[in-house]
Amino acid sequence: MIKRSKIACKATSAIIVTHNSAASIGSCLEALGNEDCEIVVVDNASHDETVQRVEEFVAWHPVHLMANPENLGFAAAVNQGAGESAGDVLLVLNPDATAEPGAVKALLQCLETTGAAAVGGALLENDGQPARGFAFRRLPTLISLLYEAMLVNRLWPRNPVNRRYRCLDADHSQQQEVEQPAGACLAITRAAWDSVGGFDEQFFPVWFEDVDLCQRLLEHVGKIVYCPAARFRHSGGHSVGQLPFRDKQLFWYGNMLRYARKHFSGAQVATLRVGIVAGALLRSLAALFGARQASLGETLSAYWAVMRSRL
Repeated sequence: MIKRSKIACKATSAIIVTHNSAASIGSCLEALGNEDCEIVVVDNASHDETVQRVEEFVAWHPVHLMANPENLGFAAAVNQGAGESAGDVLLVLNPDATAEPGAVKALLQCLETTGAAAVGGALLENDGQPARGFAFRRLPTLISLLYEAMLVNRLWPRNPVNRRYRCLDADHSQQQEVEQPAGACLAITRAAWDSVGGFDEQFFPVWFEDVDLCQRLLEHVGKIVYCPAARFRHSGGHSVGQLPFRDKQLFWYGNMLRYARKHFSGAQVATLRVGIVAGALLRSLAALFGARQASLGETLSAYWAVMRSRL
């Protein structure tokens, strides 16, 4: 179902993918309503009042609302929204990211002055501080993914590999070239988007699609820049937080390996697969001693599923 309202072509099209996002979509849309951009909302089969909240907003500001009867995943929904949008610049924005005044304009200015293929905005925590380790990172390497999978980063979060990968020592107040801004707020020129074919929809339902996109942009199009003047408040993780713990693990590690198969050698992929299985075993053992994010039964079931899955 597509609900359209007449809207003039704008320089920027903000594409927002929602899934049970009723608690946050209102603030996101209200902030964008004060910016000069087209707004496209793609809803992935929400069961709450998300669509109703968007329809209420349409009463005072035009929006393209696309309500999918099933969850197509983040990548496919963004591609869908991009196909229905008119802007020369696409702003992929999470519904829990709220633009501060002038943020969209700052992204456009950064794209124009730097000649970048894409620009990431400054994602801020609730206290206004930069979301270090999330706003932008380097592209993952085999060792950085192994450290993630095998609990090294959990036990030693400021190890040199993790500091470099998550850019923990970067100055977030300075504009700079980066490798991988978070997909929660990413502006990309239409030309760059079209040249790489948008997101790879095989990354379902979420995770690593933005990493893969940035990898392809850097390889085939041009540079990516972080713009600290484009400030967005970001609560983070509202949709993935709704996934059962078991599904989170299977999707996370499955998409990690999908990324590796696209960009790493066969030997590296095999090594990472072994590391994931070993890490799942270590996490299962840690759960027995109380180090877990879900119940013991859920945790053991999830990591057993990871070890048994054909990743």
